[in-house]
Amino acid sequence: MSIQARRERERAERERAIVAAARELAESEGWDAVTTRRLAAEIEYSQPVLYSHFKGKDAIMAAVAVEGFVDLAADLAAARTAAIDERQAVADVAAAYAAFAERRPALYDAMFTLTVYLPFASQDVPVDVARAFAELAETLRPVAGGDDLETYTETFWSGLHGLVTLMRSGRLRRADHDRRLALLVDRFAR
Repeated sequence: MSIQARRERERAERERAIVAAARELAESEGWDAVTTRRLAAEIEYSQPVLYSHFKGKDAIMAAVAVEGFVDLAADLAAARTAAIDERQAVADVAAAYAAFAERRPALYDAMFTLTVYLPFASQDVPVDVARAFAELAETLRPVAGGDDLETYTETFWSGLHGLVTLMRSGRLRRADHDRRLALLVDRFAR
């Protein structure tokens, strides 16, 4: 192995360590606890090393968010492909989405509620981010009827995100969560 290849591998490993530490720290203590100083201490590198990989906390949060989209896409794909019919697929994907947000609140925040630079709804959207949206679209394709699939999917996604966000913030009754999801599914899985 060449010296250059080894350096590239070590750089990639450091980058993965930074992202993993940020994700773990955010999940255990919240995003306010994630600072470059704290991350440098966690991974035992200096702050300049962190800045040689990422421009700052926002860039680290964006990298964590991209990883989150990979995880979300896998969860949605598993729910979609395990369903016995089209309507069940929509219900299972909605439940998987809500469960992801509940199980990984800091990750969900990095993906959808905190300000991070990730392009959405453009040609520049990262492939891993687009996969999660594509899973939603594939789930809805059989039930979209004559509606524009992209707009139909965006509207369904907006409904899911709204329900999840309002419930997580205590603005909706937790006891009625499943009922609200069922109502959303009924409207979209016609």
